[in-house]
Amino acid sequence: MTEFKYELMNKDGRARRGRIHTAHGTIETPAFMPVGTAGSVKAMRPEDVKELGSDMILANTYHMWLRPGPDTVQKLGGLHKFMNWPGPILTDSGGFQVYSLNEIRKMTEEGVKFKSHIDGKEMFLTPELATEIQYKLDSTISMVLDECGHMGMSYSEAKASLELTTRWAKRSRDAFVKREGYGQFGIIQGAHYKDLRQASVEQLNEIDFEGYAFGGWLFDETGSKDTYDEMVNHTVDFMQENKPRYMMGVGYPSDIIRSVQMGIDMFDCVLPTRNARNGQAFTSEGVVKVKHEKYEQDDSPLDEKCDCYTCKNYSKAYLRHMMRAKEPFFNTLMTWHNIAFYQNLMKTLRKAIEDGNLDEVATELLKKVK
Repeated sequence: MTEFKYELMNKDGRARRGRIHTAHGTIETPAFMPVGTAGSVKAMRPEDVKELGSDMILANTYHMWLRPGPDTVQKLGGLHKFMNWPGPILTDSGGFQVYSLNEIRKMTEEGVKFKSHIDGKEMFLTPELATEIQYKLDSTISMVLDECGHMGMSYSEAKASLELTTRWAKRSRDAFVKREGYGQFGIIQGAHYKDLRQASVEQLNEIDFEGYAFGGWLFDETGSKDTYDEMVNHTVDFMQENKPRYMMGVGYPSDIIRSVQMGIDMFDCVLPTRNARNGQAFTSEGVVKVKHEKYEQDDSPLDEKCDCYTCKNYSKAYLRHMMRAKEPFFNTLMTWHNIAFYQNLMKTLRKAIEDGNLDEVATELLKKVK
């Protein structure tokens, strides 16, 4: 078995080029994880997701708990075998999904009570149960259960939420079954208050996880990225250099680029897959919305600089036609391109860190990508 370990290979300013060694394979970082919410990256075969450069995918504890259930997955050999993905899998704790339910949840010291969005059944999720579910799923990296903070929190609310998250983190850690090559990540909370973010990191460092993630909503209510940059730049100063740093739910290519410059190693987001199904392609020239009438007779590919299967074989005009005709193959073609774009972006950033010219490369990329 392989020890779970983060290997730092190169640095360029704050940016880090590394590898995460796990029981299910190596993750080249900075890394982007496509999201397979219910055990499947929508519209894609697992082998194609791998071929496009994805070392790891994310699955959702909340959704897998409700359907088909962790006992079923465990009986069928674990999530890797169940979904035919032998590589590393990270599962979130379900905390964000429960948080998003809002009107049908109740938070207590013990855990969170909510109603299933599928059948309305009352459910109760605790730190221990979230950890147990992820064990049964055979997650390579498990996340602790946390209370998801937001930018509208007062200082006292954010502090109370942070303290609850720390107590839940300790309970999650106590429930975690340590196995060689597997890891559990703590989640940093504290809303937009620098001292609380620092306190969260320090408290989680004491518990000693295999890695650490940024939780909560870091963009302000105007959508400005200044607060995000300020929080991340401040917080990474207190994070351990020998552990992976994971930015949950980010995001747009421009956000990833800037986050890599600030020292973040791992990312996930539904944007490349969800936006693909909605007709939006991420390209080296910005976002292309194929439903626009101007593409009706456009025989050019989504991105002239992309050599993915979609761009080598299909035009914008064809993709627009497929979308209008509501052909299922459209989802595959668009998703294929967007995952390819994201993974090629990560390769570019990794090489730039190795070459010591990340800032120059990032400056050029940010002129065009969203």
